[in-house]
Amino acid sequence: MELNLAAGGKTVSVSDAIFGRPFNKDLVHQIVTAYLAGARAGTKAQKNRAEVRGGGKKPWRQKGTGRARAGTIRSPIWTGGGVTFAATPRDYSQKVNRKMYRAGMSAIVSELLRQDRLTVIEAPALEARSTKGLIKALADQDCEARGLIVVSEVDDKLGYSANNVVGLDVVAVNALDPVVLVGAEKVLITEEALRALEGWLQ
Repeated sequence: MELNLAAGGKTVSVSDAIFGRPFNKDLVHQIVTAYLAGARAGTKAQKNRAEVRGGGKKPWRQKGTGRARAGTIRSPIWTGGGVTFAATPRDYSQKVNRKMYRAGMSAIVSELLRQDRLTVIEAPALEARSTKGLIKALADQDCEARGLIVVSEVDDKLGYSANNVVGLDVVAVNALDPVVLVGAEKVLITEEALRALEGWLQ
């Protein structure tokens, strides 16, 4: 498969198996759900009666006080006592094996390509931090400054230059995830990042 660069008339050869994969809705849904589940903190926690501090001594004797029987001040019916069904930290992560994850990512990239939402560009050459410079560099390649720019490595100049552009994000290819790809209106990927992505998804 041959992909055209945004400007210059140059073509890039890529694997049909990776960039021509049919879209698998169920697989993509699974890896997106698993990624979002893995990002959940799951840190809600409460203490049950065994974990609350103190309460080792019987508050008062069993008989003769006129009060109800009590064995510990950490009983769930006491103020400051333990919680009856205490919440514990929970791991929400879902297991998705590597082969399935890569197949799902490949299906997303292939669908972006079919919908003309994936464009191969030359890496913007910025001499300094400059939002105008970045916009001009993209305009020179007939690309709008919107969507997601995928590069092999996010340098200081590119990262800061993109901060002031609403609707434009920059991400390194090794930090790509299914959620950011699915949600991107347009994906601009450099040739070097495309090669790295192809090698990763093989």
